[in-house]
Amino acid sequence: MKNYPKELKESITARMLPPNNISVPELVRETGIPKDTLYTWRSNARNGDAPVLAIAPRELSSEEKFNIILETASLNEMELGEYCRRKGIYKHMIEAWQETCRQAHTSLAPKAKADRTAIRTQKKEIKRLEMELRRKEKALAEAAALLILQKKVRSIWEAPEDEKSNIRSA
Repeated sequence: MKNYPKELKESITARMLPPNNISVPELVRETGIPKDTLYTWRSNARNGDAPVLAIAPRELSSEEKFNIILETASLNEMELGEYCRRKGIYKHMIEAWQETCRQAHTSLAPKAKADRTAIRTQKKEIKRLEMELRRKEKALAEAAALLILQKKVRSIWEAPEDEKSNIRSA
């Protein structure tokens, strides 16, 4: 008969009980611990024979979970076990939080890169449109100036209507 560490036994037992309710066959596949052993642990826990944590796990905020991940990042197995006992949490909880952080990071990284690429493309398009707008404004100003000059030239060089009629009659 194999003896398992107390922390391992407690963490797996906690996973078999509410709120997690992970099935025994699933835990057998995951841990390799025989199903009879797991059923015994679960039965003992349900009967109240299992050791109870001094502090019941409570709902932690995301910030608290992240701080716990940071605090435990450099701890070895023994220090981690002591930390978990002191805080009233299980090692598998910390591992799950770490995995959640990893997944969040990997899912955000491609989005951030895509966002940067989209922003860069939009900035180039804005710059191109601004240059085109400036060019068209210059062309419009030039056309307006030419129209005004054309009117002035006509008014200067063309004789008034009264003079035209006098010239023809003469």
